[in-house]
Amino acid sequence: MIRKYSQKDKLEVIKLLQQNTLDYFDPAEESDLENYLEKEVEDYFVYEENEKIIGAGGINYFAQDRIARISWDLIAPEAQGMGIGKKLTHFRFSHLNNNPNVELIVVRTTQLVYGFYEKMGFNLIKVEKDFWAKGFDLYLMQMKNRIDAK
Repeated sequence: MIRKYSQKDKLEVIKLLQQNTLDYFDPAEESDLENYLEKEVEDYFVYEENEKIIGAGGINYFAQDRIARISWDLIAPEAQGMGIGKKLTHFRFSHLNNNPNVELIVVRTTQLVYGFYEKMGFNLIKVEKDFWAKGFDLYLMQMKNRIDAK
């Protein structure tokens, strides 16, 4: 089940990040996630199975640029490869497809998972070495919001 994030989910979402630290995130990013969850959440969703959060992902909006950014995708290690990331991403695409003010969807990710977003339809725009931390490069990707295809 995918539902809207609430503050009571914060510790479980941070735990998802901790479970993925070193493999996909630098330890310093935990404070960035905490700040995001406290001050920057616009649309953030969790994926629950058996009353346990095993995935999360958000959207932030840049209205003047008509851009939405996919943000802070986290999947429990034991649930990776089971289609949860794909379901969360499609859920957000559907959410954005109803928003005529969003022309472009962007994602900022790393070399470790950019292939996933490429399969989801994003195109690579820019690479910046060691952007997030040493060994964690920025892969900036974008795609048109499907509402424009109508």
